Amino acid sequence: MKLKAKKNCYTQESLQDTLSFFGVNCHRPYYISSGNPIFEYPSNAFRIDFYAICICTEGDITIEIDNQEYRFSKHRILVSAPTTIIKFSQVSANFRMKLIFFDKAFLLKHIANPFFIEQLGFFKNSTFTIVSANDNLIDKLIKLIGYFKDVTLRTTRFTADIIRTIIFNLLLEIADELATEHQIAVDSTQETNHLFYKFTDLVQRHSNQYKDVQYYADQLFISNKYLIQVVKRASGKTPHEIIDEYVLKEAYVLLGNPGKTISQISYEIGFHSISAFGRFFKKYATLSPSEYRKRQNM
Repeated sequence: MKLKAKKNCYTQESLQDTLSFFGVNCHRPYYISSGNPIFEYPSNAFRIDFYAICICTEGDITIEIDNQEYRFSKHRILVSAPTTIIKFSQVSANFRMKLIFFDKAFLLKHIANPFFIEQLGFFKNSTFTIVSANDNLIDKLIKLIGYFKDVTLRTTRFTADIIRTIIFNLLLEIADELATEHQIAVDSTQETNHLFYKFTDLVQRHSNQYKDVQYYADQLFISNKYLIQVVKRASGKTPHEIIDEYVLKEAYVLLGNPGKTISQISYEIGFHSISAFGRFFKKYATLSPSEYRKRQNM
């Protein structure tokens, strides 16, 4: 498929809207790419609010993920969660990838645990994971993706459930490799992790309006002190640091949109003045919002 990118940064909350943005007609809560060459990539940062699995099968690409640069080459796998911000920098002529998008609500339709994906260990410290895979794992994943593609051509009673099973298998195979690679032990502190996942879910949805840690403690019916302990144990970060990370990511996205003034952006992400937003942004980005915007348009 050929991607047709607009000049400004964009945000798409719907999988269907995002694919439509790229000229792909899709009315399903999941998508699998053809694996064919892509001739034009978006030139600005963009955010997708659904899950993605990307497997590099040939060549290499340099991308910015959440404003940090990574080289993505053969046999590397990117698993990203909603709110991840991506910008393409350099792409080799022979770059090929297998790409799957899916909505969380679709995958977890029959699952009582809303944090199943988070508990696989992909997103403890970020909204994405890059895994270096061996030939054996890549072969397994490519076969599963081939099966996925075949199943999408069906319109039978159990098609959607079979697709869910395939996505579960893809995620579990990658999670197993990640656990082996980093020697991750099974975490027995289920209550701590459950609270942490609920906290990050609340932050994702409300950080523009609420930046006070006490608000999130109240929503979870726990003390401020206990929330700090839970978040620190699960991520190594404080609740305030995680809130700031989500606010900063939203700022990066909005600053890529030339249709919005810095004053409008300040208001949208919950700052009462441009100067307060400027101080916050410069603390983390080392640039003022206007300097960052100019650099992105160079």
